Amino acid sequence: MPSLQEQILAYEQEINAFAPATPADLEQFRIRFLGTKGLVKLLANEMKSVPPEGRKEAGMLLNGFKQLAEARFAHFSALQQSAAANGPAIDISLPGTPIPMGTRHPLRVVENQIVSIFEKIGFSVATGPEIEDDWHNFTSLNMPEHHTARDMQDTFYVAQNPDWVLRTHTSSVQARILESQPLPVRVICPGRVYRNETISARAHCFFHQFEGLYVDKNVSFADLKQTLYYFVTEMFGPDTKVRFRPSYFPFTEPSAEMDISCTVCGGSGCNLCKHSGWVEILGCGMVHPNMLRNFGIDPEVYTGFAFGMGVERITQIKFEVNDLRLYSQNDVRFLRQFQGL
Repeated sequence: MPSLQEQILAYEQEINAFAPATPADLEQFRIRFLGTKGLVKLLANEMKSVPPEGRKEAGMLLNGFKQLAEARFAHFSALQQSAAANGPAIDISLPGTPIPMGTRHPLRVVENQIVSIFEKIGFSVATGPEIEDDWHNFTSLNMPEHHTARDMQDTFYVAQNPDWVLRTHTSSVQARILESQPLPVRVICPGRVYRNETISARAHCFFHQFEGLYVDKNVSFADLKQTLYYFVTEMFGPDTKVRFRPSYFPFTEPSAEMDISCTVCGGSGCNLCKHSGWVEILGCGMVHPNMLRNFGIDPEVYTGFAFGMGVERITQIKFEVNDLRLYSQNDVRFLRQFQGL
């Protein structure tokens, strides 16, 4: 039987000649030499059979053998890790990997269209905070404390504090504009708003609004109508019909709701228009004198109009989306339908 020294020298020759072709080969090398039942531990157990006078030399050989095995394993491990990090060589003659085309969200598509339409006639974009104080969200808009108009909106209060809310409309941005900018003002205010409502196909706890405000000298209801006629023509086409119905909003007087002829059925009746031939798209009116006074504006000198619409509603009409929940579910099957818009 060969001595311990002879075994070590034979195994060292095997280690020096080792060249793994695959990670599996390297793993077999580790198991054979450095594993819990590997040759390093096996030879260490044979030290007890070495005569006392030869143990020092055998121990040095065994320690060198162990270091050689560990160094060889570490060397090839580093080479394989470097190769994996660099990845396979690129063959530039092969066709490229196709990259799926992304798409804008349908609400963003419609919002961009609305912004573009109103910017052409002199409106600028204004934004404001989504967490709003009572003054800007209610009181300054002619809805003082205990006013019945507050019951029209189910409000999320922040930390049960009645003075701070998640804004229920982007009219709060209009209030901030009147408070901070000199007249005349002509702005559109897009943004997300929140209502404490049960989520269903026709309602959601958050949605998107688009409101407009124009305050200057000699602004009339005719100016409001002409502005909205222009918007409808640009958004839905020149053949779209419009009608106004009297309504009520606390921050406008007189107030109206505007309907358009159904773009799906052409007015003949369908599920979208509830077989009436008309679809409501927005509310509007002349800015209430009390609201102007709240910001130190003399209603005898200045007048203005305001309007507001839901972006989801406009998107529903343009793309015939029948469930509000689709907008926020991130279903790629739904979103892919709007590629190229």
